[in-house]
Amino acid sequence: MGRYDFHGFRRENGRVGIRNHVIVLPLDDLSNAACEAVGNNIKGTLALPHPYGRLQFGEDLKLHFRTLIGTGSNPNVAACIVIGIEPGWTNHVVEGIAKTGKLVAGFSIEGNGDISTIAAASRKAREFVQWASEKQRELCTIQELFVSTKCGESDTTSGLASCPTVGNLIDKLDPLGATTCFGETSELTGAEMVCASRAASKEVAEEFMRVFNAYQEIIERHKTSDLSESQPTKGNIVGGLTTIEEKAFGNLQKIGRKTKFIDVLKPGEVPGKGAGLYFMDTSSAAAECVTLQAAAGFVVHLFPTGQGNVIGNPIEPVIKLTANPKTARTMEEHIDLDVSGILRRELTLDQAGDQLMDIMIRTCNGRLTCAEALGHREFVLTKLYQSA
Repeated sequence: MGRYDFHGFRRENGRVGIRNHVIVLPLDDLSNAACEAVGNNIKGTLALPHPYGRLQFGEDLKLHFRTLIGTGSNPNVAACIVIGIEPGWTNHVVEGIAKTGKLVAGFSIEGNGDISTIAAASRKAREFVQWASEKQRELCTIQELFVSTKCGESDTTSGLASCPTVGNLIDKLDPLGATTCFGETSELTGAEMVCASRAASKEVAEEFMRVFNAYQEIIERHKTSDLSESQPTKGNIVGGLTTIEEKAFGNLQKIGRKTKFIDVLKPGEVPGKGAGLYFMDTSSAAAECVTLQAAAGFVVHLFPTGQGNVIGNPIEPVIKLTANPKTARTMEEHIDLDVSGILRRELTLDQAGDQLMDIMIRTCNGRLTCAEALGHREFVLTKLYQSA
């Protein structure tokens, strides 16, 4: 067994997960109640309610399907029940998930009602849970691991220590052949040219700038001269980040000093160029970003926080680290790794990166993160347009 090998669940398409969930996924908000009823009936299932209904169109509709199909396809999911109000879109999601080879079944409420739908879906969910309970972990290599990252409730300690700790780990993971991802388009404002310089090719840099400029055009279109109280947030300002530029350069520390990103992904898009670091066009809202990265197939998440963000995700374990000694003390139950020793000169950045690697591998082997233990299951879809 190699130093960075771990024990995971190998799925039918060859991908490796670190959790073994059976999820109950609503196509729309009207189906939340039925999904939660199935989750209540069958222990060991995980219902994922969300607030969005139908009538999406264009790229927004594509994103809706990409997120739901990607969520069900994530390697941390063993099997999936999909419930929707009508059969057409429900079956579209089922067929998308079925391409991975995993167990999936769909149920529609129209013409059946909640009670009959819940009963039928519960019977199938029971089958899936018992089947999944016999899945065994097997030895997997670090090259098979998909790792995502974002930061939240950042302060001065984030850019000085916790974000650089993640960057140190990214620089260690990249030559080992792992697949990694960062995002948060808006929180790169002011550091976008430096970020573009970290692209692996001119074409990738140009695509990054196209995506970044498209975000800027949205701000201009709505005549917003600033993002007061949004970028930076009140919490950021209290923590000493007075401008978006300060926040952006701290955020950028998460991709390390040497690693270059090899492609630009749409929100929730599965990486297609092999192992390496990817940029994904995401919101900077914590739950939205992690949901999109999980939909793209990432199975473990690294989340530096300064003032103390409590984010979790139902299917992708979120490892939270901080370099703020106050946060480590007052929000201990949320923090998986305290790297405040960097600021006291008691810990080197390289040592902190090694500690993060250790806690990540332990999480891959089954250790519950603080967010999992506390029941944080934030699942938030991203919406691009008003509904039709």
